[in-house]
Amino acid sequence: MIFNEHYNLSGKHSFLSGSSYHWINYTPEKLKQVFLNSKAKEEGTQLHAFASAAIDRRIKLAKVKKALNMFVNDAIGFGMISEQVLYYSDNCFGTADAILFKDGVLRIHDLKTGVAKVSFSQLDIYAAMFCLEYSVDPFTITIIERIYQGNDVVVLNADPQVISEIMQTIITSDIIIENIKNEIK
Repeated sequence: MIFNEHYNLSGKHSFLSGSSYHWINYTPEKLKQVFLNSKAKEEGTQLHAFASAAIDRRIKLAKVKKALNMFVNDAIGFGMISEQVLYYSDNCFGTADAILFKDGVLRIHDLKTGVAKVSFSQLDIYAAMFCLEYSVDPFTITIIERIYQGNDVVVLNADPQVISEIMQTIITSDIIIENIKNEIK
């Protein structure tokens, strides 16, 4: 038997794939909701890529009260860097949507394209990773975090004590993971 070649599908995954088999048990309503959620996630990825390109090229968007526009324009206005990887170890790194450290102020902005309730935990972790990577004491700087979602911007001045505790959790968790890796070699 000679199998058909599907070069155009190499590296891709279909929604109704064998590797994500749970769909075989979905009701039509559940199938629709899961599919729409996956499309929304895909759109969010595309919007993040668009926002990053606009920030990198310093192309401001129309001044309207929409998260994407406000996020891009604020990042450009503050002179922020888009899609910056923050690294503590191979076990702990992540990418901030927009970040800037200048004059003792750390700014971290995040674009949320979904409708889930916002949490600053992700931005707190980025702040902790920044402090660890660049040996910055969170008690000596101001940390301003912003989440852009829907038509709103939510701003938080991060608590340095919370950031310090997350830093300790990262350090401890990294040691635990490294010990586990060494045990299973």
